Amino acid sequence: MFPKRIDQARPFLVLGIAFVVWLFVPTLVKRFTRATFFEFQAPVEASASVLRDIQDYWALRTRSNNELIEAGKELANLNAQYETRLREYASLQSRVNRLEELLRLPSYPEYRTEVARVVRRDFNAWWQRLVIRKGANYEISVGDPVIFVGGVVGRVMEVGAYTSVVELVSSPGVRIAATLEGDTRPISFQGGVNPAFGPATGVVEFVPLDVFANPAAPKRLVTSGLGGVFPPGLNLGQIVKLEKGGDGLFQTGEVALDPRLLSVSEVAVLVPLRAK
Repeated sequence: MFPKRIDQARPFLVLGIAFVVWLFVPTLVKRFTRATFFEFQAPVEASASVLRDIQDYWALRTRSNNELIEAGKELANLNAQYETRLREYASLQSRVNRLEELLRLPSYPEYRTEVARVVRRDFNAWWQRLVIRKGANYEISVGDPVIFVGGVVGRVMEVGAYTSVVELVSSPGVRIAATLEGDTRPISFQGGVNPAFGPATGVVEFVPLDVFANPAAPKRLVTSGLGGVFPPGLNLGQIVKLEKGGDGLFQTGEVALDPRLLSVSEVAVLVPLRAK
């Protein structure tokens, strides 16, 4: 009986010994091991992502001609709308350039946009990070801002040879200097503690007392440009709740993030145009 119990406990004993040994392994070795595993795992995940894209392509090839015609009409309408928006953007950009010249204001930092597909999301930390299918091979660096059609996605926290890990704006580890749309007073934004698959929220601090917001009349929150990571004017979310802070001088509140962040499949990395 006693030898049988030893055989049953042997896997746990081995696991415990391995855990104790790992605690005393130098930090440099742990980082090297983690980086090696990440680089080994990345091609497998990227290949799976490519296969999913191919599967979607052949699934679309099975659609009928009528469905393709209707999709073509919708695409033509969208292209017409985008052309109009591009003309409006060009007009606004020329006005901004003229005002900067008249007021002698510095231009915003320039970025190169690198569009990347999302490889996967971490189910254990759904609102904390995701992996994209581009890395050092496209000159992406740690700290580069990541955006999508709904505004800020997050920032690059790790870069591999062919993939990168993005820390989402919904993560409690992300803090961003923000302002209300049309207001210049600084506000602090931080990601919240969010349950997996639920609506993502964030937290704001240092909101002036004269600001009012509720679900029926939310306030739009945008990046301020302070801190040098995110350019100004990018959408963060809507302030839907405010209450007076403990010091009585400012308010704290809740920010509803864009619901499309839940299912984002493609993002854009803003790579700064660094001097060569």
